[in-house]
Amino acid sequence: MKKRIAILGSTGSIGTQALEVIEQNPDVFEVEVLTANNNVDLLIRQAVRYRPNVVVIANIEKYAYVAGALHDEDIKVYAGAEALSQVVEMDTVDLVLTAMVGYSGLIPTYNAVKAGKQIALANKETLVVAGEIITKMAREKQVDLLPVDSEHSAIFQCLVGEYMNPIEKIYLTCSGGPFRKKTLEELKHVTVNDALAHPNWDMGAKITIDSATLMNKGFEVIEARWLFGLPTSKIDVIVHPQSIIHSIVQFEDGSMKAQMGLPDMKLPIQYAMGFPKRLASKFTRFNFPDYPTLEFEPPDTKIFRNLALAYEALDQGGNMPCILNAANEVVVEAFLKGKIRFLQIPDIIEEAMQKVAFIKNPGLNDLVETNSETRTLTELLTEN
Repeated sequence: MKKRIAILGSTGSIGTQALEVIEQNPDVFEVEVLTANNNVDLLIRQAVRYRPNVVVIANIEKYAYVAGALHDEDIKVYAGAEALSQVVEMDTVDLVLTAMVGYSGLIPTYNAVKAGKQIALANKETLVVAGEIITKMAREKQVDLLPVDSEHSAIFQCLVGEYMNPIEKIYLTCSGGPFRKKTLEELKHVTVNDALAHPNWDMGAKITIDSATLMNKGFEVIEARWLFGLPTSKIDVIVHPQSIIHSIVQFEDGSMKAQMGLPDMKLPIQYAMGFPKRLASKFTRFNFPDYPTLEFEPPDTKIFRNLALAYEALDQGGNMPCILNAANEVVVEAFLKGKIRFLQIPDIIEEAMQKVAFIKNPGLNDLVETNSETRTLTELLTEN
């Protein structure tokens, strides 16, 4: 039986690469659902090529355009956030790849877990915002949360066969982004284009800015806490500019296991979708002589304060990671639009964390309200 895949966010970087993996493994996978927010032309081309049962365009205003284009294709077309959350519950879906960007992925992922679907998780914000709620429900529903982020996939791969052996520490590796080694004085003058020029990875604009500020790594620390059930003290970040070692697990005996490979997201995508099997691939192989030196250094959290703010949010718990995420989404958008400077990003996030009401034990509705409140406040802060 082929594994039937629903891809939430099929037109983004992860979604398009997932479709390449499916195309290379036609006897293993088939596309059941494709969704997008606004990129209607690419969504239509994907639908015609991969023949899903269902397509969802989140932006209701673009429904007529998509439905008209696919009228003769025998593909069901739905629109809106509610449809997005409902299609993941379909009986014909075996695995949901959550590749949506940001907070928007939370409710569809929540519904997919509630429906007992296996999850290939590329939307780290789901666990940043609601890690305790999602992981608790996943345990109750016996749902696997299979990590797609290269770092968490690396940790997951290193832990296969080691589940009974206690972990002393995990190291999430970090390229350092485009501003590694930059001083605060130099960062005063960086542009949006500078921040979008990542040295190793080809990603969407939002995650690329998060990588430049190290907020992406902060989110990954929070995600790791929930995926692997580890306290903050056992999760460390190490800058590794070559991005060859994707992360490391250190066990109680001092032994360390690392997962290595070229910086290519198709491998962790394929590993998550194909788990527990490793599928053959034609991905480019790592060649040791091409990388005679691998470097490592600690992150500078005084210059890249977002990483420190993420640790603070995780330690405080409650709805604070939700506040962190919502504020970050607003300031990144403001930076991309040229409304604020690069160094204002952590200042505004920190102010939001101080001003939004703290809830120690939030439910899902509390988190939805926190997200809304934080966005409203942060938008005001970006105007000042």
